Order: sequence, then structure tokens, then C-alpha cells
Amino acid sequence: MSALAVRTLNQSYRGSHTLWDVDLTVPAGSRTCLMGRNGMGKTTLLKCIMGLLRATSGAITFAGTDLRSLPADGRARLGIGYVPQGREIFSHLTVEENLRVGLGVRKNGPRAIPPLVFELFPVLQRMLQRRGGDLSGGQQQQLAIGRALVLEPTLLILDEPTEGIQPNIVHEIGDVILRLNRELGVTVLLVEQKLPFARRVASQFCILEKGRTVASASIDQLTDTVVREHLSV
Repeated sequence: MSALAVRTLNQSYRGSHTLWDVDLTVPAGSRTCLMGRNGMGKTTLLKCIMGLLRATSGAITFAGTDLRSLPADGRARLGIGYVPQGREIFSHLTVEENLRVGLGVRKNGPRAIPPLVFELFPVLQRMLQRRGGDLSGGQQQQLAIGRALVLEPTLLILDEPTEGIQPNIVHEIGDVILRLNRELGVTVLLVEQKLPFARRVASQFCILEKGRTVASASIDQLTDTVVREHLSV
């Protein structure tokens, strides 16, 4: 069963056709890595899934629900957590205020920050009253992931979660993704450029090239030949 299915999706922006009949299947319980060189449409695809960009044609379904008919906040309320590229935390708000922003999107449930967020990222609890802009890059990324987890999502989407992050935090983020998936059953879709991280964390991959799907398989089939053909710069 697929948690998320994208079918023949097209997207155009200011006269430029960016996505061409993209197909993407994210099975429930999987960890799917969306890959490709820079400028191939990965972030655009995630933004279409989240309703931040309008697709021109095609279908996006989540757990059987048509997403294209829903606004961005409606998609989040279905249980989709999104961590954008560049984190996009509120630098002038405290850590606690950043986390509470996510509570406003919740469909139901308690209006308290779930204890799991602090269990996964203890540093956030220690820095609750510190402004987001005063955190290190790695801490900001932890905050961005924590804000998405406040929704208690069943699908977590992360756009380059290791970009510009120190190696020890990169490893921590990998541990968190694996734990969320294996222990809590959270389905994961991530964009990632670092091959060792992708191979460690993902169960399957999908490669975009010039806005088209060119390869999709289990992660053990991400061979050096595939890397050279579609990912090497």
C-alpha cells in the first residue's frame, strides 16, 4: 500500500516547464530518497506535494485522499510533516514559540508539545527560551524537524536535512529518521545529496533528471553505474 502516490505530474512556472509526467510512489512504512543533480526539480516536486506550488496536471494522493484539492494547511492536517530546504524557522521567535507554531495546524489532540520531540532532541528542551536565530545550523535543523513532529505526522517529508550540518548532527538526524520509521511507523520521503547518508537511511530511491523520473528501485540497486549516469557532476 502506498502512503503517497504522484502520477503523471506536470508543473510549469513563469512559462518554464519544470516537472514532466513525474511518477513517484512512497510505500507506507518506507524511507524513500528523492535524488538528482541540482536544478532537476526535487524541491519543486516536494512543494507541489505540500501545496506550496500549483501543479498544472496530474494526481497526488495521500492515503487515498486527493491532495490537489486541499490547501497547504489541509495537507498538513492529514498528517504530513514538512521540513523545507533551508529550515525556514522563525529566527526572532523562541524555540518554544517555533514548536508551538506547529500545534496550530493540528487537526485534533493535545495542545502541548509532544514529549517525543524533546526525547529525540534534548537540546531543544534546554534551549526553549533561546531565539531560533541564535541556534547553530545543526540545532536549527533539529528545531525544524521538531516543529514538523509536533503534528505527530504519519508521513515526514524532509528537503536536504543534512545540508550545511556538522557531521555529528548529520549522524544524529539519520538515527532519528530510522527510529521514527522503525519504531513509530512513520513513512519518510527525503531529498538527499549525500550518498553515504542516503544509503544508510533510505529503503528505496527515485531519481529525477530534468524534471522527469528516470530511475526508481530499492536502495541496494543504487549502484555505482546508476550514480555515474544520473548523479555524478
